[in-house]
Amino acid sequence: MSSLLHESQLTHEANVVWLEDLDELDYVRQALDKSARRSGKPRYARDGRMVGYAELDKDAEANPDSGLFQRRTFFLLPHDRPNEPEGLYKEGAPGEAVDPRTIESRRVGEKTPRSQGKFRNEIVPSRPRSPKPEGFVRSGGL
Repeated sequence: MSSLLHESQLTHEANVVWLEDLDELDYVRQALDKSARRSGKPRYARDGRMVGYAELDKDAEANPDSGLFQRRTFFLLPHDRPNEPEGLYKEGAPGEAVDPRTIESRRVGEKTPRSQGKFRNEIVPSRPRSPKPEGFVRSGGL
């Protein structure tokens, strides 16, 4: 698993699926996890909760030794800002955290003033979106 990702590791991403409303999240952590499948919700074996994941295209190949695919997952730990607004990450964010509004398939995502806790009391506009049900899929780019 890796925290600090490179776009070269994401070349086979087809979709990003969000399980929570991004407007409520200043940042998400991202990592590459091993999965037996290219698509569908992967297993989650960390503290905290998964808030999204990437699905891979049909050309993605499994690791020849393990037979597993590497897929990006997005998650929050119990001590992250959405769970403890006055806690450790009241300002700043973990190294692997990025603003979820900057994440697209095949793009790592970026740190922004919002993800770093600089605008906690201000409304920072996100990209316009229509309401979405659980399992909202963002295909390719935006």
